[in-house]
Amino acid sequence: MLFAVVLAAIPHVSPTPAAPKVDLLPALRAHVKHVFVIYQENHSFDNYFGTFPGAENLESPEAQSHGFRQYDPIGKAWVTPFRITDPDTASPQQGRGIVFDKMNGGKMNAFVSTQEQVSRRKLDAAKSRDVGLLTMAHYDCETIPFLWKYASDFTLFDHIFSGMTGPSTPNAIALIAGQAGDVTNDLDPAYGPYSETDSKYQLAQRYATLMLALAGGDATQATNETQGVARDLGAVAASGRAAIPWGWYQEGYVSPTVALPGYETHHNPVQYFGYLRQNDVFWRNVHPVAALLPQLRDGTLPGRGIFYIKGGSRNGFGWKPANPDPVVQANYLGDDDHPGANDSDAHVGETFVATFVNAIARSKYWNDSVIIVTWDDPGGFYDHVPPPQFSSCPDGHPCGNGPRVPFLLISPYARSGAIVSDVGDEISILKFAEHLFDLPPLATLPDEAGKPVGPRDAAPETTDLLGAFDPARLAGTAPPILPSYADIPDAEVNTMPPSMNCRALGLAPVVLPNAPSTPPPNFHVRF
Repeated sequence: MLFAVVLAAIPHVSPTPAAPKVDLLPALRAHVKHVFVIYQENHSFDNYFGTFPGAENLESPEAQSHGFRQYDPIGKAWVTPFRITDPDTASPQQGRGIVFDKMNGGKMNAFVSTQEQVSRRKLDAAKSRDVGLLTMAHYDCETIPFLWKYASDFTLFDHIFSGMTGPSTPNAIALIAGQAGDVTNDLDPAYGPYSETDSKYQLAQRYATLMLALAGGDATQATNETQGVARDLGAVAASGRAAIPWGWYQEGYVSPTVALPGYETHHNPVQYFGYLRQNDVFWRNVHPVAALLPQLRDGTLPGRGIFYIKGGSRNGFGWKPANPDPVVQANYLGDDDHPGANDSDAHVGETFVATFVNAIARSKYWNDSVIIVTWDDPGGFYDHVPPPQFSSCPDGHPCGNGPRVPFLLISPYARSGAIVSDVGDEISILKFAEHLFDLPPLATLPDEAGKPVGPRDAAPETTDLLGAFDPARLAGTAPPILPSYADIPDAEVNTMPPSMNCRALGLAPVVLPNAPSTPPPNFHVRF
């Protein structure tokens, strides 16, 4: 009976054709006032959507020529991508040098061997093999049905890459700055609050961000630590623009001096910039993640703006994994979707996403909103598409992209059931916000202009995400997508594991050439 109820509760939107090349910005600005960015952790596109029908998936000729078959040195065997359903796994490594080794010059064929070699520094052979093999695992709509539902009813991008090759922090910084400066690791920022501390701290960053550009006339209120951005602040203030509101909502954040366990300091890019952290005109926009829910419910958000939603390694909503194993119950309590012990369960991760999508869909903001769901980096998991490479960064490696990440765009004005192959990365979100709010690219501000390596938000090859929007819906000749298509019943969202599945969604994952794509013998997802 429950299965029938779930089936009846899931609406579907007919797919829309490819959007013609027209100027969508005037209509977009007329309709869209609120942008919500749900920024999750550590999954590659192939890991989550590698069997999604119609996408650049593991069935494609490109996959067959880029790492579909990889050697397992410890097991002395060849391995191909395989399906898993367990939401609680170990975590591959995604350090900058490690990911370059895994990509092997764009051949994308050294994920297993590199991971095994790195893991052997700390683990025995059996566990090292497990983590190495895990890089080739993928999920589908049996385990993450909410994400597949959004991809089916709204827009899925299949050529969005991580902005920087490497771990979380550089990508989080690139999300708001279009670059990561010389940051290549996950050191905590120079200023707190911290829930845990490093023995070293990152130097305060001193270049333009979207938050600076959004400040408009309020930029004059920033008087502390303005080195490196003084001319940028002056130009923004002189523009005469009114400030555009923004918010960073993160799990575990309490106040400028207090953070709870689970607050991942190195996931908050705002905290890395001295002028953002040390001036209240900026820092007052950082909030606990749960604070957004009553604002959505009560309709108290500003009339427009961009709002970032970030989970943590311990959730504050009471969600627990379905697996009763005490080890899992004690160690997989996060909601930011980061795999690995002391972090997140995949069911809880998508529940976090669905909770906020539901809250937006049920609010007065749905009619003028865009929701972007993406992941900071691929988490060391295999993806078969070689990423673009750009000019050299200060460490001598390319500044260009790491492997693909999942990327969903949910909106009343989205192309429903569409797969968009426009090329971009986290910086595309920045570029979209600049275009939507009619802001100059960060790369054109006086302190940034002319730098050999700086913001990439003016690069024409990086999509601004407009390919996700339906011109007819923006023009009013086709109806907007109703909020019911984004809304998943609370009873379903808060059930681990969810009862929603591929059959209920009417989706059939593609069959891979190595079918049945089952795990290799003696493989364990965690230890």
